[in-house]
Amino acid sequence: MSEAKPASMSRVTMTDIIFPSDTNYHGTMFGGVVMRYIDKIATIASMRHSRRGVVTASSDSLDFLAPVKVGEAIMLEAFVSWTHRSSMEVYVKVESENLFTGERKTTATSFLTFVALDEQGKPTPVPAVVPENDEERRLFASAEERYLARKKRKEERDKNLQ
Repeated sequence: MSEAKPASMSRVTMTDIIFPSDTNYHGTMFGGVVMRYIDKIATIASMRHSRRGVVTASSDSLDFLAPVKVGEAIMLEAFVSWTHRSSMEVYVKVESENLFTGERKTTATSFLTFVALDEQGKPTPVPAVVPENDEERRLFASAEERYLARKKRKEERDKNLQ
Protein backbone atom coordinates (compact mmCIF):
# COMPACT_ATOMS: atom_id res chain seq x y z
CA MET A 1 0.00 0.00 0.00
CA SER A 2 1.29 3.44 -0.84
CA GLU A 3 1.77 6.48 1.35
CA ALA A 4 -1.20 8.38 2.80
CA LYS A 5 -2.63 11.10 0.54
CA PRO A 6 -4.22 14.44 1.40
CA ALA A 7 -7.96 14.63 0.79
CA SER A 8 -7.35 17.52 -1.61
CA MET A 9 -5.71 15.13 -4.08
CA SER A 10 -9.06 13.40 -4.61
CA ARG A 11 -11.18 16.58 -4.70
CA VAL A 12 -13.31 16.90 -7.84
CA THR A 13 -15.72 19.63 -8.91
CA MET A 14 -18.27 19.51 -11.69
CA THR A 15 -20.68 22.16 -12.98
CA ASP A 16 -23.52 21.82 -15.48
CA ILE A 17 -26.66 23.71 -16.47
CA ILE A 18 -30.06 22.10 -16.03
CA PHE A 19 -32.23 21.84 -19.13
CA PRO A 20 -35.91 20.84 -19.40
CA SER A 21 -34.96 17.26 -20.32
CA ASP A 22 -33.30 16.93 -16.87
CA THR A 23 -36.47 17.93 -15.02
CA ASN A 24 -39.82 16.54 -13.94
CA TYR A 25 -43.27 18.10 -14.38
CA HIS A 26 -42.52 20.50 -11.48
CA GLY A 27 -39.64 22.01 -13.46
CA THR A 28 -37.15 20.62 -10.94
CA MET A 29 -34.33 18.19 -11.55
CA PHE A 30 -35.14 14.47 -11.43
CA GLY A 31 -33.68 12.85 -8.32
CA GLY A 32 -32.32 10.02 -10.46
CA VAL A 33 -30.37 12.49 -12.59
CA VAL A 34 -28.87 14.00 -9.42
CA MET A 35 -27.96 10.47 -8.31
CA ARG A 36 -26.20 9.80 -11.62
CA TYR A 37 -24.12 12.96 -11.21
CA ILE A 38 -23.27 12.00 -7.61
CA ASP A 39 -22.14 8.48 -8.55
CA LYS A 40 -20.07 9.81 -11.45
CA ILE A 41 -18.20 12.47 -9.46
CA ALA A 42 -17.67 10.10 -6.51
CA THR A 43 -16.20 7.52 -8.91
CA ILE A 44 -13.70 10.10 -10.16
CA ALA A 45 -12.72 11.11 -6.61
CA SER A 46 -12.16 7.49 -5.54
CA MET A 47 -10.15 6.70 -8.68
CA ARG A 48 -7.99 9.80 -8.12
CA HIS A 49 -7.29 8.66 -4.57
CA SER A 50 -6.60 5.01 -5.31
CA ARG A 51 -5.35 5.28 -8.92
CA ARG A 52 -7.29 2.05 -9.47
CA GLY A 53 -10.50 0.90 -11.03
CA VAL A 54 -13.33 1.09 -8.51
CA VAL A 55 -16.86 -0.12 -7.95
CA THR A 56 -19.65 1.50 -5.98
CA ALA A 57 -20.19 -0.63 -2.86
CA SER A 58 -22.87 1.42 -1.16
CA SER A 59 -24.69 4.70 -1.05
CA ASP A 60 -25.08 5.32 2.66
CA SER A 61 -27.14 8.42 2.41
CA LEU A 62 -28.53 10.85 -0.07
CA ASP A 63 -30.32 13.75 1.48
CA PHE A 64 -32.23 16.06 -0.86
CA LEU A 65 -32.35 19.46 0.82
CA ALA A 66 -33.73 21.73 -1.90
CA PRO A 67 -34.78 21.38 -5.55
CA VAL A 68 -32.63 22.33 -8.51
CA LYS A 69 -34.72 24.24 -11.05
CA VAL A 70 -34.56 24.27 -14.81
CA GLY A 71 -32.09 26.92 -15.97
CA GLU A 72 -30.02 26.80 -12.79
CA ALA A 73 -26.44 25.59 -12.59
CA ILE A 74 -25.69 22.49 -10.56
CA MET A 75 -22.30 22.29 -8.88
CA LEU A 76 -20.98 19.12 -7.28
CA GLU A 77 -17.91 18.68 -5.13
CA ALA A 78 -16.55 15.32 -3.97
CA PHE A 79 -13.55 14.02 -2.05
CA VAL A 80 -12.42 10.89 -0.24
CA SER A 81 -13.25 11.51 3.41
CA TRP A 82 -11.98 8.22 4.92
CA THR A 83 -10.47 4.89 3.92
CA HIS A 84 -10.43 1.37 5.25
CA ARG A 85 -8.36 -1.46 3.77
CA SER A 86 -9.70 -1.44 0.21
CA SER A 87 -12.68 0.85 0.62
CA MET A 88 -13.05 4.60 0.40
CA GLU A 89 -15.84 6.74 1.78
CA VAL A 90 -16.59 9.64 -0.55
CA TYR A 91 -18.49 12.75 0.51
CA VAL A 92 -20.43 14.64 -2.16
CA LYS A 93 -22.02 18.07 -1.76
CA VAL A 94 -24.44 19.36 -4.40
CA GLU A 95 -25.29 23.04 -4.78
CA SER A 96 -27.43 24.98 -7.20
CA GLU A 97 -27.01 28.52 -8.45
CA ASN A 98 -29.56 30.87 -9.91
CA LEU A 99 -27.46 32.28 -12.73
CA PHE A 100 -29.48 35.53 -12.86
CA THR A 101 -29.30 36.42 -9.16
CA GLY A 102 -26.18 34.53 -8.06
CA GLU A 103 -28.11 32.91 -5.20
CA ARG A 104 -26.57 29.57 -4.22
CA LYS A 105 -27.97 26.84 -2.02
CA THR A 106 -26.94 23.39 -0.89
CA THR A 107 -29.37 21.02 -2.55
CA ALA A 108 -28.08 17.58 -1.54
CA THR A 109 -25.37 15.75 0.38
CA SER A 110 -24.32 12.14 0.07
CA PHE A 111 -21.89 9.53 1.36
CA LEU A 112 -20.89 6.66 -0.89
CA THR A 113 -18.42 3.81 -0.47
CA PHE A 114 -16.19 2.57 -3.26
CA VAL A 115 -13.87 -0.43 -3.37
CA ALA A 116 -10.60 -0.34 -5.32
CA LEU A 117 -9.91 -3.32 -7.58
CA ASP A 118 -6.67 -4.89 -8.78
CA GLU A 119 -6.05 -6.15 -12.32
CA GLN A 120 -7.95 -9.39 -11.53
CA GLY A 121 -11.00 -7.50 -10.27
CA LYS A 122 -10.29 -8.31 -6.61
CA PRO A 123 -10.33 -5.74 -3.78
CA THR A 124 -6.93 -4.14 -3.29
CA PRO A 125 -5.52 -1.90 -0.53
CA VAL A 126 -5.83 1.88 -0.84
CA PRO A 127 -3.76 4.67 0.71
CA ALA A 128 -5.00 6.29 3.90
CA VAL A 129 -6.45 9.77 3.56
CA VAL A 130 -5.16 12.82 5.44
CA PRO A 131 -7.77 15.48 6.22
CA GLU A 132 -6.48 19.04 5.80
CA ASN A 133 -9.26 21.50 6.59
CA ASP A 134 -12.06 21.74 9.17
CA GLU A 135 -14.70 20.12 6.95
CA GLU A 136 -12.41 17.20 6.06
CA ARG A 137 -11.36 16.73 9.71
CA ARG A 138 -15.01 16.76 10.87
CA LEU A 139 -16.03 14.15 8.28
CA PHE A 140 -12.92 12.05 8.98
CA ALA A 141 -13.62 12.09 12.73
CA SER A 142 -17.19 10.81 12.24
CA ALA A 143 -16.37 8.30 9.47
CA GLU A 144 -15.73 5.27 11.66
CA GLU A 145 -19.24 5.59 13.08
CA ARG A 146 -20.66 5.55 9.53
CA TYR A 147 -18.41 2.59 8.68
CA LEU A 148 -19.72 0.60 11.65
CA ALA A 149 -23.32 1.44 10.68
CA ARG A 150 -22.63 0.18 7.13
CA LYS A 151 -21.09 -3.00 8.53
CA LYS A 152 -24.10 -3.57 10.79
CA ARG A 153 -26.52 -3.02 7.86
CA LYS A 154 -24.57 -5.56 5.81
CA GLU A 155 -24.69 -8.12 8.62
CA GLU A 156 -28.45 -7.60 9.02
CA ARG A 157 -29.03 -7.84 5.27
CA ASP A 158 -26.95 -11.02 5.02
CA LYS A 159 -28.85 -12.55 7.96
CA ASN A 160 -32.20 -11.70 6.34
CA LEU A 161 -31.16 -13.22 3.01
CA GLN A 162 -30.41 -16.62 4.55
